[in-house]
Amino acid sequence: MTETETEPDEATDAEETVETDEPTEETVTDGGGEENDPDESAVVPVGVKLGSTRTVVVYPSPDGDGTETIRTLTCLATYEDVLTGEERILYGEEAAREYPDRVEFMLRSGLPEDDESVESASTFFTELIESNDVPTNSAVVYAIPTLDNEAGLENLESVIEGSQIGEELVRSYPESLCGALPAFDDGLDAIDDIFVTVNMGSTNLEVCAYRRGEQLTPLSTGSITGNEVDRRIANYVEEETQGRVNIDPTTAREYKEEHADFENFEPFTDVIQQPGGGSHEFTIEDSVMDACNEYVDETVDEVANGFLPELANNYMKVYQLALEKPIVLTGGMACLPGIVDEVEERLSEELQRDIEVIRSERPDLAAAEGAHEIADHLSGSL
Repeated sequence: MTETETEPDEATDAEETVETDEPTEETVTDGGGEENDPDESAVVPVGVKLGSTRTVVVYPSPDGDGTETIRTLTCLATYEDVLTGEERILYGEEAAREYPDRVEFMLRSGLPEDDESVESASTFFTELIESNDVPTNSAVVYAIPTLDNEAGLENLESVIEGSQIGEELVRSYPESLCGALPAFDDGLDAIDDIFVTVNMGSTNLEVCAYRRGEQLTPLSTGSITGNEVDRRIANYVEEETQGRVNIDPTTAREYKEEHADFENFEPFTDVIQQPGGGSHEFTIEDSVMDACNEYVDETVDEVANGFLPELANNYMKVYQLALEKPIVLTGGMACLPGIVDEVEERLSEELQRDIEVIRSERPDLAAAEGAHEIADHLSGSL
């Protein structure tokens, strides 16, 4: 965990050199019971997950009733205004949809790796915060991946701290911990327990145990990822159509998110334009679920034969106690319908014992939701 307490930002005198178009993104309001008049002087808790594929921000609704959740693609694209000649910026879904040829996903490796990606991530995050009026008098908790990359983590910290939010507090917690909390009925009290969490992200698979908030035996691999599933789907579609159809990773991801279902998958059709004119309609029966089933098998193998033996070797009692509790799935891949039952069944078979697996209602939002819960707790003492 890292913490930085900051003084309120001085008014910036930086010149505005770029005009920005507002993106299309998902904003969800979650009512939290009776409406309360918000105290404008109170510190506002904000949870952030700045992810390789998507960014999620959770903060209290302006009317004091429940929370607001912003979810958008972590990307941007620039173009020249034909009337003024000025450079403009699009970000999120709008950038990916309109400029797939040059849209920039600046956190493809999971963290900003160099000055250029730090600058792009800062531009993206600043515009996201400004366009949604996220409060600046805030205590910010942001989720960080379990990666042995100190420079990248410092770069991510600079992106968050360089934004307008977090005037009162900026602190980071592991993404796997933040993402697990919404899956438990007792919420933040789960930090005092022992459990195992599997974070199924776009760029990494993270597995670790927690003992009263202490991270034990963290494992991270970049070979079992949502992005790899997308690549396999694209390859399998080419094979299934005898080489007549080639799709890009973005289309493959859309196939996965719209059609993958371990319970009730149904073959689907799509149409592409042929070179020289005409169109070709094709049906996908196996490509999507073949890639997803391979992902589950590899995840189960990593947990059962990689992570758990190491946990047992290092912390036998924790290993025994953790397997008596549910294993929590979080991250974007955990959203696939039926994946909880599939992991539970295959992991139980591999370990030859009954294992319970759970997830939150929205695993793709869980890291930011959990970070918001922590921020809400911390802001009470500010």
